[in-house]
Amino acid sequence: MFKDQIGKLSNKVKNVVERGAVKKFAEAIGDLHPIYFDEDTGRLSRYKNNIAPPTFPRIFDYGVISDLNLPSKGLIHGEQTFHYVRPLVVEEEIYCYFKVKKYFEKKGNFGEMGFMILENYGEDLGGKTIFSSTSTIVISEAVRKVITR
Repeated sequence: MFKDQIGKLSNKVKNVVERGAVKKFAEAIGDLHPIYFDEDTGRLSRYKNNIAPPTFPRIFDYGVISDLNLPSKGLIHGEQTFHYVRPLVVEEEIYCYFKVKKYFEKKGNFGEMGFMILENYGEDLGGKTIFSSTSTIVISEAVRKVITR
């Protein structure tokens, strides 16, 4: 169904690691370590600033692939892993984009399921990778039927 999308890259989108968003995210996940929001703790840390929690990149905009038409509802977020070269520093600007790494289908109890593996990237303004992540999107039989209409 989406095999023709394998290898395609989205456009790069500038994102900001906003202080308020980092604080709200840390509160939402229940991780109240002061390195995320206390400015004195950040200033005295080895990073000389506050940093974002490791899963914070979930909220970034990764751009679009113009002919990848996934619905905005009904998709299932499968597993996700992150790899960091260094932490995200509060108030820095980064460019994010994604690549369709793989697509395959499996028959399950609820019909034919699609599995799309995406690689997400975050780069500094100089083009150096800060983090990457791999995520799986599960496309149920019901969603597949809507897509093929």
